[in-house]
Amino acid sequence: MDCPIAQSLELVGEWWTPLILRDVVMVGLTRFDDIQDNLGIAPTVLTTRLKRLVDSGLLERRQYSERPPRYEYLPTEAARDFEPVLRALFKWGSKWTTARSVDLGT
Repeated sequence: MDCPIAQSLELVGEWWTPLILRDVVMVGLTRFDDIQDNLGIAPTVLTTRLKRLVDSGLLERRQYSERPPRYEYLPTEAARDFEPVLRALFKWGSKWTTARSVDLGT
């Protein structure tokens, strides 16, 4: 669909994807195990979502250990530009839902 909202949702509209971006961009978690532990997400799902975020240019994958090979996921400019959207979702959710357990310093 030729609509910026539809195209944006194509990149970040899957369940878990905005939460992964939240953890990387706002919470500062960059390592696979830390993101997985924080979200309680299945490793296969996290792997798929991280690959998609890297492929779409929202995250950069950088190796930090050779043995065993381990990677961290760093936000790109596009991911940092998405932070106001995450903050808006947080603000809306804080007002209109009952889930208020995550502190993002807002």
